[in-house]
Amino acid sequence: MILSSAHKMLRRFRKDTDATVTVEFAILMPLFFMFLISTVELGFVILRQSQLERALDIAVRDIRLTTGAAPQHDVVRDQICDISGFIDNCATSLRLEMVQLDPFAWVGVNEQPDCISKPEEILPVRGFSDSGESNDLMLIRACMRFKPIFSDWGLGEDLAKADPEGLVSLVAVSAFVQEPR
Repeated sequence: MILSSAHKMLRRFRKDTDATVTVEFAILMPLFFMFLISTVELGFVILRQSQLERALDIAVRDIRLTTGAAPQHDVVRDQICDISGFIDNCATSLRLEMVQLDPFAWVGVNEQPDCISKPEEILPVRGFSDSGESNDLMLIRACMRFKPIFSDWGLGEDLAKADPEGLVSLVAVSAFVQEPR
């Protein structure tokens, strides 16, 4: 008797279609929400990257046009921070490297960009050669690190997995020839 009443209840439950939309909503809504969050995160990453590249290009243009003045690391970094406007804690999270290259006896630069691990940790400048002579090829690389907005979900979680501290690195590179003095 108990078995037949359970069988009747199961049959009635199977035929009932009142909450089918709720089940679909409960299954698909987290997936759509993850896509939305990932899209917002990717938009902010692209915005930061484009602002970093634009600021570096403007700073390099200033260096090229001010012939005879040796650029100093902190001055160039502050100029990039002022121009970019969208990089949080720019003065402590942005790291610059400038090296002189010889196009006739090519020696590549270190493939790993010099980034700051933590904003509180101040490292000495790895290389910022401001002694470029006339017609020297100079390469400048800027690297900044930031914490994703949604670091526990979607794309932000995947970006943060690459680093033990959960930070994302963005790198911009530019090169210029030192104008004749």
